[in-house]
Amino acid sequence: MTRLKDKIKLTLDESRMLILGAQILLGFHFRAAFEAAFDRLPRSSQLLKLSALLILLTAIALIMAPGSYHRIVRAGSDAEDVQQFATTVMDVALIPFLVAFAMDIYVTTGRFLGTAGSVMTATAVGVTALFFWYGLALFSRPQKNSRQRRSEKPKAHPTRLQTKIDQALTEARVVLPGAQALLGFQLVTMFMDGFDKLPSSAKYVHLVSLALMALTMILLMSPAAYHRIAEQGEDTARLHRVASGLLLGAMFTLPLGICGDVYVVFYKVTSSVATSVVIAIAVLAFFYGTWFGFTAYRRTQIAGEQ
Repeated sequence: MTRLKDKIKLTLDESRMLILGAQILLGFHFRAAFEAAFDRLPRSSQLLKLSALLILLTAIALIMAPGSYHRIVRAGSDAEDVQQFATTVMDVALIPFLVAFAMDIYVTTGRFLGTAGSVMTATAVGVTALFFWYGLALFSRPQKNSRQRRSEKPKAHPTRLQTKIDQALTEARVVLPGAQALLGFQLVTMFMDGFDKLPSSAKYVHLVSLALMALTMILLMSPAAYHRIAEQGEDTARLHRVASGLLLGAMFTLPLGICGDVYVVFYKVTSSVATSVVIAIAVLAFFYGTWFGFTAYRRTQIAGEQ
């Protein structure tokens, strides 16, 4: 039987695989609105593209959520609820990822395949993904599914310091690709013609978002430098505290950077400040609610049960 710490490590590694796929789509979503060809799309396709962006951000928030849960609820210690939470959110996150993926295929191929052709292509991609991501696993389940007992009061397991540090660094690597994709978009966007057409207010919002994303990158890369310079490669409790704090700090600034550019992209397409602000705030609330609100509630709940 696989040990709990190994299960958690494997789950985190699998979430890295998901975020690596999501980062490509995320960068494409943000950049597409500033391409000249985007302005020539039908209005329905432009709005569909914006909807796909929001759906994809939902998936990304869920994929990255195990890191904040593990840090806040269990302070980096292994526990059954960490594994259960990570597994559940990853299973759920594949659904919005699949939907956003299919919508992107429809919008992109619709330019030369037409409505019917793009619908067929997007449907084929969606059904194929649905089969391999869910159907194949469900068909492969044993008929007699042994129900694992879930403790009503889950407890943290004794966890070696080396394991805690390894998992903290892995969780940082889960968050890092999303920040990389956005930072690349933010830098290249300032050289695009579509950016020049934005009002000064939207440009400044983009600059603030760029600064927040740069800070996020710095925070996520800092544990490695700290480990080499301050601790000379040794695993210490101080390193674990610093790495955990830096990870949570990066998860605080990342949604702010994301929402700033959500505002810019929506304003670019809709020309409505009110609509763009409301959507950006809603996205920020979802990220913070998932990463910090739920985890704080869960920590209080578990503390009350013990």
